[in-house]
Amino acid sequence: MTYSVVEKFISINGEGRLSGQLAVFIRLQGCNLSCSFCDTSWANDEGCSCTFMTKEELDAYIHSIGITNVTLTGGEPLIQEHFIDLVTYLSRDQQRRIEIETNGSVLISSIKEVGNDNICVTMDYKLPVSGMEQFMKLENLRLLSKEDTIKFVVGNEEDLNRAKELIDEYKLVQHTNVYISPVFGQITPEEIVEWMKMHVLNQVTLQLQLHKIIWGNEVKGV
Repeated sequence: MTYSVVEKFISINGEGRLSGQLAVFIRLQGCNLSCSFCDTSWANDEGCSCTFMTKEELDAYIHSIGITNVTLTGGEPLIQEHFIDLVTYLSRDQQRRIEIETNGSVLISSIKEVGNDNICVTMDYKLPVSGMEQFMKLENLRLLSKEDTIKFVVGNEEDLNRAKELIDEYKLVQHTNVYISPVFGQITPEEIVEWMKMHVLNQVTLQLQLHKIIWGNEVKGV
């Protein structure tokens, strides 16, 4: 059993609860969505260069580095065949924190069923500007816990208002971590802050993509 790996690298977490901390990134090939602002579309092409690795090989690679934050990303990692087997295997090491980045279109119940408390989910809910909101699995919003994160990537006021509807309807700040992040080049952080102030959004965090601030918008492997 092998997994299609298009990138594996060491960097800092550019976003999320551990932003600024070192992490090992495993980027798996393929995605079931086509977002307007996707910055890793190259990794979704069937013909892109990839390496086929077993869970044992990936485990050995991570172990050789010695970094305990591990991010499994894509594309959409949950569409990889036998992905839950990989998560279960890598999470046996309780010193690791396994973060799974998912696009919200695939149910995360199978991840929750693994049951290891060193696994967390960062779910990117696709708002109108993405063109993909119709594919979101709203059931996921009830499955997120305080160990997880939901990220709203916003490009305009419509996106901001839709995010607030979901935050309120599903009482998201009560049971998970809520982040709002700008689509690079489409909306300013200042606009988001003013909107947050206007709506008194307690426990909602503005998130800037630290890796893009450091290395720019086009660099791979960071």
